[in-house]
Amino acid sequence: MAGWLTGRWKSFALFAVLGALVGTGQAPLSLPWVSVAALGLGFALFALVPAPKAAAWRGWAMGVGYVVATMFWIVEPFFVDPWRHGWLAPAALLAHAGGFALFWALAFGCAAWLGRLRWQRALWGAVLLAAVEMLRSHLWTGFPWALIGHVWVGQPQMHLVALGGPHLLTLFTTLAAAIPAALGIRRAALGVLAALAFLALPVPYGLWRLGQEVEPRAPQTIRLVQPNAAQHLKWTEEMIPVFFERLISLSAQAPEGPKPDLVVWPETSLAYLLAPGNGTAQVVADAAQGAPVVVGVQRRDGDFARNSLAVITPGADVTEYYDKSHLVPFGEYMPGASWLGSWAPGGLAEAVMQGFAPGDGLRLIRLGEGFEGVLPLICYEAIFAEEIIAAPRPEWIIHITNDAWFGRLSGPYQHLAQARLRAVEQGVPVLRAANTGISAVIDAQGRVLGSLPLGEAGVLDVTLPPRLATAPPYRVWGDWGVLVLLVLGGVVLGVARSRVKPVDPLASSD
Repeated sequence: MAGWLTGRWKSFALFAVLGALVGTGQAPLSLPWVSVAALGLGFALFALVPAPKAAAWRGWAMGVGYVVATMFWIVEPFFVDPWRHGWLAPAALLAHAGGFALFWALAFGCAAWLGRLRWQRALWGAVLLAAVEMLRSHLWTGFPWALIGHVWVGQPQMHLVALGGPHLLTLFTTLAAAIPAALGIRRAALGVLAALAFLALPVPYGLWRLGQEVEPRAPQTIRLVQPNAAQHLKWTEEMIPVFFERLISLSAQAPEGPKPDLVVWPETSLAYLLAPGNGTAQVVADAAQGAPVVVGVQRRDGDFARNSLAVITPGADVTEYYDKSHLVPFGEYMPGASWLGSWAPGGLAEAVMQGFAPGDGLRLIRLGEGFEGVLPLICYEAIFAEEIIAAPRPEWIIHITNDAWFGRLSGPYQHLAQARLRAVEQGVPVLRAANTGISAVIDAQGRVLGSLPLGEAGVLDVTLPPRLATAPPYRVWGDWGVLVLLVLGGVVLGVARSRVKPVDPLASSD
């Protein structure tokens, strides 16, 4: 084992494999216990390495393995048009994994520098890994995808997000994984039992939240439309009318139960020009047979291109627009495009050379009679918990997305998992219409009440679930609670460091 710890490339391979195993807790595998065990072993082995440089190398390796295992779907957009962009896919994955793994390197390197003893290094690693996961969620517009705490989606532990958001869930996970390493090999059995007891602490709270009182609501039926328009065909001249006709046919389909009160189409589902009273709006309105229709559109707003949600009334008027405000870097716009002017490419998802322009921020909108106070989210916006709690608490969240960009292996499942966390954090239902899936209705406790499978066309008629009567604490505290815990953890470990002398004899050859 010493060779695997001290050899540069052997240690890289070992920690990269451990990082990949940590990633098995993410959807669609959803193996949180494997994830925690692998992270715990990583902490235990890292704690044997006191040299900061060597520890940072191992942290980087573990981060590379984790990112490749959980976010390999980022290559999918490059193969929508493989002749133009396919050659960029390997470089994009390597750059993505190597870049985000630097956060893990920072956490492990600083933990080795701050911790004199093995147990200190393990606990510092837990605190700092949670801190850098929070940092990468905000830095450079943020990317809080596949946070370590997301492994608990679908388990009672996920309800910790109602108290302190996704970063509290991550801190809880890293601390649990570090407990056996902190207690040491001689007390390994005790360490495992202590970790299991710690992991069980939130279970009663999660079960209690599942039975919380909800607000009464008049029955309302919403139809989610999933056209299953493949991304490589979606904008071709011959397929645009085919997919439009499919959307119209699905919207007009006779319901098995009550007539829909609202029809929802996915992100960028409408390829035609939309204006009040024009032919396109009239056809859409007629198909809905008296119900308002929410559609995803690309539109021109003066000199700007927008990725928008629009509401078409039964009279074919367009009464509301919401413009996506948190855009995808390199997908919907190119960072630094304002400096390059007309030379700037628009990004993988946008044909206009300057890319999309952001909207004015999250806000509540009205979708029609009886559908006031709804928070719209377009695709990527659903992953930013801290931005959503900054908006007024909605009656419910509507999430339109085109997850065809994410492939069919893991990306769409992970996106759905994050929508479930948003429901728990807000205490409100989330209804999502996805182009190729997974369209779903999620209740205020994060349970999926109904869904359409990935890669199938169809409709899902659902009764809008009620929201919780009381807003979760996270809406009041935001991320301040977990920030306080991180600072307290650092203070306690800092005091412990000042009162002990280093005794570890093991040094690294790196």
